[in-house]
Amino acid sequence: MRADRIFHVMFVLYLVVFAAYLFAPLIIMGAASFNESRFPTVIPWQGTTTDWFRAMWADAAMWQSLWTSVLVAVCVVLIVVPVGTAAALVLTSLHARARSFAYAVMVSPLLTPGVVIGISTLILWRQMGVGGGVFLIVLAQSTFIICYVMLMVMARLQRFDRTQEEAALGLGASRTMVFRRVTLPFLRPALIASAGLAVLQSIENYNTTLFVRGFETPLTVFIATKVRTGLTPAVNALALVIIVATVIGAIAYEIARRRRAA
Repeated sequence: MRADRIFHVMFVLYLVVFAAYLFAPLIIMGAASFNESRFPTVIPWQGTTTDWFRAMWADAAMWQSLWTSVLVAVCVVLIVVPVGTAAALVLTSLHARARSFAYAVMVSPLLTPGVVIGISTLILWRQMGVGGGVFLIVLAQSTFIICYVMLMVMARLQRFDRTQEEAALGLGASRTMVFRRVTLPFLRPALIASAGLAVLQSIENYNTTLFVRGFETPLTVFIATKVRTGLTPAVNALALVIIVATVIGAIAYEIARRRRAA
């Protein structure tokens, strides 16, 4: 009984420490956006203000960088979701030996440093007369983000009952109809989750993007430049808005999912 109580206390303590480690930086970052200090800090607290949110709305360069990141993320999703899904379907249909080799090849970009992907992409396309910009950013990011989509779809396919496809084919359905009516609905949760992960991976990527951006300035590069030239809490305000929007979106999705399941 005493051992169970000690284990319970240690488990609760672990959860508290883990939550503090996870959320304390976000809380401090959000609080800094309300501090009157011109530097993103909470100590010393110089007074509460919302001026940094007004500065955020007035910063045209920041919004342009955010728009560039969103544009890149949308283009990346349009590439990686269908390609990653196709790769997962191919891998799950191969024999064990061929699957192991193909899996190692397809996952290798995920294990390659982002700097290497960025430089190699830039060198390759420069040989073809294509300079840095949104096009190369999308291609370079898609190289490794496809792997995340492939892995998530493969994990979903592990739970798929292939007899459903066989039954549909036996009833006269075409391969296209089986995929559209049976396989695709089953994969929908994985596709939505992988698309969300692809957006996040694209927007937060820095190492790869830095080498292929050309004259474009995505949000991560903009923030890194601000760190060198003088970071203000306006960036914290933007981060707080993004976090709040993300949390609201996640809650709305979970409510909608539970309503559909009820």
